[in-house]
Amino acid sequence: MKFGISYFATHMGADPAELAIDIERLGFESYFVSEHSHIPVDTDFPLADEVPMPYRSMFDPFLSLAAAAAVTKRIKLGTAICITPQHDPVNLAKTISTLDQISNGRAILGIGAGWNPPEMENHRVAFADRFRITRERIEAMKELWTKEEAEYAGKLVNITRSGQWPKPVQQPYPPILVAGSGANIIKRCVDLGDGWMPVFAIQWHESLRNKQTPLDDLPEMAAELRRRAEEAGKPRPTITAMGLPPTPEYMDLLEEHGVDRLMLGLPPEGKELAFETLESHAQAVSAYL
Repeated sequence: MKFGISYFATHMGADPAELAIDIERLGFESYFVSEHSHIPVDTDFPLADEVPMPYRSMFDPFLSLAAAAAVTKRIKLGTAICITPQHDPVNLAKTISTLDQISNGRAILGIGAGWNPPEMENHRVAFADRFRITRERIEAMKELWTKEEAEYAGKLVNITRSGQWPKPVQQPYPPILVAGSGANIIKRCVDLGDGWMPVFAIQWHESLRNKQTPLDDLPEMAAELRRRAEEAGKPRPTITAMGLPPTPEYMDLLEEHGVDRLMLGLPPEGKELAFETLESHAQAVSAYL
């Protein structure tokens, strides 16, 4: 199992490029950053009484990853996650291709359909359409990445015959990891992506339904993911787990069920605290390995 770092890059925390240098130095495999373009005041936040400031303060994920790419050579650079319905697919395809080029093939696209209705509606996307538009935009991007002359005709996304370069370094395109939970997430992962990116809840509460995944559901859902992929004639999907601490108990459980990567979070506020937590994670991983 590989180990990576997931971070809310904000103006209140560690510089994303400086952090990337230490993430690579300490031997981690990957570095993922999150995204929220903004948070409307009338947001109903599922995890607290009000939306924490870091959710309202995130740097642009792709600028953060480009800065990280410039100062590193090895670590994978990904989104956890890119809220796909908020992006024009032509522009997003270009952004991902460019990141993959300047990082020499290290980009990973973690995607999600979003959870915040007013945020989505500010991007002129109906919340009820978010899964359909995510699917169509990813399908359209795959056409742009893999065809000299690409076109796409969907119900919500249409691109006339076009050429777009540069193509990604990774062929046919960077890995696409689908984040989410709920009854349809495994099907979406197999249909649309190359892997699943769940946030696991150690202590379950019904308020987390369709937002996080009970850790107890991992064995059954991992088996279903691989079964569906095999039936569809697709390669074995990866699983990138988030939300768990780096303790032997949880790492053993993930290893047992074939999880490929554990993402470890850092506090988004306080530069020194971020680096201290990173060092602590590195020690825990080193002791486990």
